[in-house]
Amino acid sequence: MARKRISKKTRDVIQSLIFFTSTMAIISCLIMYLWVYTEIDETLLAIEIQNSTAKELQNGIHELKSQIESMSRADVIAKKAQDELKMVFTEPETLRITVTPRKDKVL
Repeated sequence: MARKRISKKTRDVIQSLIFFTSTMAIISCLIMYLWVYTEIDETLLAIEIQNSTAKELQNGIHELKSQIESMSRADVIAKKAQDELKMVFTEPETLRITVTPRKDKVL
């Protein structure tokens, strides 16, 4: 069976279509690559911002715990009570009880 030869004009059209299709495929692949690269870059930036925010919050928590510990000491509470609330502390009283044994009672 004899094969028909493809004419030069048809061959040029086919080569032009192949070139156009491959060029469009390469351009679309480059656009997708740039889009993915941009998304990854933005994601890494967002992660970096969240990490720095988390570190700042940890430092804030540490400072608040330190303030709580310093304010919950008894001497600080007593000083604030005297200064801010005008509280007056009295001297502790000593109560002494003496028991004299009775001779007529047997235990």
